[in-house]
Amino acid sequence: MPIEIKELHIKGTVANEEDRGASQSPSEGDQKAIIEACVEKVLKILEDKKQR
Repeated sequence: MPIEIKELHIKGTVANEEDRGASQSPSEGDQKAIIEACVEKVLKILEDKKQR
């Protein structure tokens, strides 16, 4: 029996550059790679849903 999720709550925190302090921020190339990987995964999930 499949489980249907009707609501999904996601909480995140966004900080300014000043608030980051000593933490390292990813380089521009790393950010692009992360974004591309996320987009690929989302598109794969959507494609899988279409095939059902």
